[in-house]
Amino acid sequence: MEIYQGVLLGILQGITEFLPVSSSGHLVLGQHFLKMTEPMLTFDISVHLGTLAAIVIVFFKDIKKISSSIFRPLSPNSKPDIRLLLLILTGCIPTAFLGCIIKIWEDVIFSSILLVGSMLILTGIFLWQTKKWQTRKQVAQDRETKISNFTFKSALFIGVCQGIAVIPGISRSGATISAALFAGLDRKTAAKFSFLLSIPAVIGAELLQLAASMDQPIILTQATIWGTVSSFITGYIALVLLLKLVNKGKLYLFAPYCWTLGAAIIIYYLTSLF
Repeated sequence: MEIYQGVLLGILQGITEFLPVSSSGHLVLGQHFLKMTEPMLTFDISVHLGTLAAIVIVFFKDIKKISSSIFRPLSPNSKPDIRLLLLILTGCIPTAFLGCIIKIWEDVIFSSILLVGSMLILTGIFLWQTKKWQTRKQVAQDRETKISNFTFKSALFIGVCQGIAVIPGISRSGATISAALFAGLDRKTAAKFSFLLSIPAVIGAELLQLAASMDQPIILTQATIWGTVSSFITGYIALVLLLKLVNKGKLYLFAPYCWTLGAAIIIYYLTSLF
């Protein structure tokens, strides 16, 4: 991989990781049109480290509070943070299960642009539904949902959506934030839980990747390094922007983009067969 390719894919990852348009789907497209033969999953997980750093910085206060509560679990002030931690761990269970199952077919799903196009259209449908849902639930959305009212059943549901989002073309942020809104969470809590839930998922995926390549030397190429830096910078900007849009109830604005790109990909694929 050339350095410019790593930078381009890093920027693509940073922008699309947080905006609900599927980072993995865009990386599949990027590799396809740049005619790269490197396994998709390897570079995908590498640049996720950059976007993971962006999440840690933006939600540092929440992460610090959760970490501190572990050492004082009996304190009354720690109860909301302990509960949030348990909800995150609950959501990780279906994510890990589904991720391991889907990983079996990674060579197929991470190389199919037809799948990407189809899943982008599906992502657009879910995003558009948040507009209708928020209209019907406006009164509930205007009233902040406390963590104490956030059920473990809802956490499992959101975790399932995150697990399915391993499929390229399905946006992880779009799927989990939409699922959280459908589960009755207010916009701010939905976004926060979505990104806090992604932290153990990314770390777990990275560890699995390292375990699978224990017999191979770890070489940090210039392309990978610059790709990670690029994904961090653009990811931080995209995350801040998305949080503002979610708080305003504008998540559905990304639906037309997903539909348009998805349809264009399917048309491109079908015409390439002739």
